[in-house]
Amino acid sequence: MFHCSLLLGTFSGWEFIAVLVLILLLFGPKRIPDLMKSLGKGVSSFKEGVHEVEKEVHEASKDKEEDKKD
Repeated sequence: MFHCSLLLGTFSGWEFIAVLVLILLLFGPKRIPDLMKSLGKGVSSFKEGVHEVEKEVHEASKDKEEDKKD
């Protein structure tokens, strides 16, 4: 059986299907692809931001190590 663990509890298969049907009823079949597209863009933008922060932290720690050597 399908279980999806979230912060608030678990979803069983029927609950997952009910949520999907509710989303379909609220937004309609024509808007769902647009919503998924914007969600994907948001996720990729977030990942790019995380990558940039990791890069800056790595460069800062590298500069700090070089300062210690001098």
